[in-house]
Amino acid sequence: MEQHRTRSPQRRQPQQAPLSPPGGPGEAEAGPPVAVTVAPAAPGAKPAAGQGRTSGRRPRGGPVAPVVLALRRFPNPRLTGIGAGLFAALTMFLLACLDRLLLSGSEFVFGLLFLPVSALTALWVRPADLVTAPISVPIAFAFGVIPIAGGTGGFGGQAMAVVTALAVQAGWLYGGTLVAGIIATVRKIRQMRERQRHLARAAAQGARRPRP
Repeated sequence: MEQHRTRSPQRRQPQQAPLSPPGGPGEAEAGPPVAVTVAPAAPGAKPAAGQGRTSGRRPRGGPVAPVVLALRRFPNPRLTGIGAGLFAALTMFLLACLDRLLLSGSEFVFGLLFLPVSALTALWVRPADLVTAPISVPIAFAFGVIPIAGGTGGFGGQAMAVVTALAVQAGWLYGGTLVAGIIATVRKIRQMRERQRHLARAAAQGARRPRP
């Protein structure tokens, strides 16, 4: 008798159609999406590098005074010794002419205006010619006092009037010269300190370099 072979029933697995990526058959199949969770930062934690930075930087130090801002905007030329002397002389001569036209040659106003002119002359002269500031200022005062001296009788009378005006306004003359001398001395001391710091910094950098 023939025996019938019994076969165990096999389970058919459902066929799944291959997923083709949108880019075409040559690209790799994309895996299942992975959920990424970002933990909130702690209140006291510092942000990582590149995160939480703003485009503007916070200025160092406190607020700047308006007087300092005004001084920074003020022009700061560098004149030679001759240039500083010409500036002081021409400025005092023009101020004396205005004083004679507007105030009938007031000696007090002329002497008062001489102080800021002396200060500006000492501030605007270049560092190499700081010594010339206290010298050029009295010459500028003597040149500027000519329009308000009020001399008559030719060159001799005019010269005597200038000498008399210088003797009367000697206080203003000494005051302006003292202001120019103090400013020039302070600038010279600062220049020497900056030079010493530069030399010390250069020596420190030279000591840090490895020797061959």
